[in-house]
Amino acid sequence: MTTANYDISVEVDVDPHGAGVASLERLAAEVMVGESVAGGTGLTVLITSDDEMQRLNLAFLGVDAPTDVLSFPDEADSGEADDFIVGDDAEPYLGDIAIGIETSMRQAEEHDHSLDAELAHLLVHGILHLCGYDHETGPEDEARMRAREERYLGDLAHVHPPH
Repeated sequence: MTTANYDISVEVDVDPHGAGVASLERLAAEVMVGESVAGGTGLTVLITSDDEMQRLNLAFLGVDAPTDVLSFPDEADSGEADDFIVGDDAEPYLGDIAIGIETSMRQAEEHDHSLDAELAHLLVHGILHLCGYDHETGPEDEARMRAREERYLGDLAHVHPPH
């Protein structure tokens, strides 16, 4: 699977602690294909610090605490665009995903799997949110989103509790 059909950017502004961030681009493309995202669509993934995640969480959701993953759908068409990473408006753009590395490391340890596995879970979770899935709207929607995570993550989805 190549990412040639998508404009995927993985930006790392912190020490990734040995995580294989290059594989995230391939996984993102796989999920985008599986969710029938139009070819040529852009996606930006930011691997950042818990301090930055707390800042973003407060600015966009009003929660003054770090979190593991945040998804920001492209809202350029609605006139409400306030991206923390500015994409090229000439091409279709799915949105932005921010992943906190320290929280990811803690969660990987808590669930006894690798940092790479945790980052993969958070990436898939974030893309599914951008594609319209929402686990917080009820048990049926949570099960639907969980099934999509399992499709892309296989056994990993089983060891990670529902988000």
